[in-house]
Amino acid sequence: MRNLKTINGTAAELSAEAVEKVDRLQRAIETVIKGKPEPVRLAIVTLIAGGHLLVEDVPGVGKTTLAHALARALDCKFQRVQFTSDLLPSDVIGLSVFNQHSGVFEWKPGPIFANVVLADEINRTTPKTQSALLEAMAEGQVTVEGITHTLPAPFMVVATQNPIEHHGTYPLPESQLDRFMLRLRIGYPAESAEKQILRDREYHDPLDDLQPVMSGVEILDLQERVSAVSVDDVLVEYLMRIVAATRDSEMLDLGVSPRGTLALFRTAQALALTEERSYCIPDDIKRLVLPVFAHRILVSSRFSSSLRRSEEAEAVLKEIIKTVSVPL
Repeated sequence: MRNLKTINGTAAELSAEAVEKVDRLQRAIETVIKGKPEPVRLAIVTLIAGGHLLVEDVPGVGKTTLAHALARALDCKFQRVQFTSDLLPSDVIGLSVFNQHSGVFEWKPGPIFANVVLADEINRTTPKTQSALLEAMAEGQVTVEGITHTLPAPFMVVATQNPIEHHGTYPLPESQLDRFMLRLRIGYPAESAEKQILRDREYHDPLDDLQPVMSGVEILDLQERVSAVSVDDVLVEYLMRIVAATRDSEMLDLGVSPRGTLALFRTAQALALTEERSYCIPDDIKRLVLPVFAHRILVSSRFSSSLRRSEEAEAVLKEIIKTVSVPL
């Protein structure tokens, strides 16, 4: 019994330590992103779950600022890539350059070789350049001229895009969207939060004062702890019923992929860890269904409405959640 208490006490201490680190990171980011605790928490959940994040919203609400704040709060290498129509794959992943002095080709890594990579306005570049990110996001490596180059760990891509502009944009294909563990929207701030934003930036940008509060080693440690969070078989069955409903729904042409199933499983573990639990509960899954699944499904044209594509997908998922019984 003594050993069991010791083990449980140690586990509780480790969980409390993890929560303290997450809260410290959240507080740091919220010195810049005001009045948006949920998007900030979901960004952190994506980070410690080892996934990639897509921030989709209208211009000016803080998509790029959120990515910058997250990167600055981490003591890791950060690179920003402004995606444009003339950007080439080699501008992202790197290329081999001939050295006239040595007479050999030398590898010059691109901005993808960082711990946090901001792919700003990713839908403004061509599909060829967009696809250059696929191997990097899926496997943590890039292959150029038959040689594989491993990316640093931890590695996270934060991509932004504007959902309402169509001129000069290239919508991400389903295969690319599926690589993003989670998609979130920030939305307009409340009046009080927007007033605080004005005051904070009256004399300087608070982003300039943001100091790192978490190291890369600590991120990797949290990612390992996420995998230790238990998920009961009943919750796995609940998750699978939601997934099956997306695949069987007549309102959807494309249901959730197995990668999406795994993404919800892993983010539920990460969310539980951020709330100082060593186990998942049904609310973890319900809370994450929309940000994890909405960008992975495709609403049938027979049921299209005046809503944007992303809003249609969320509406269908909300109806599916209502029809799937929650385990008690």
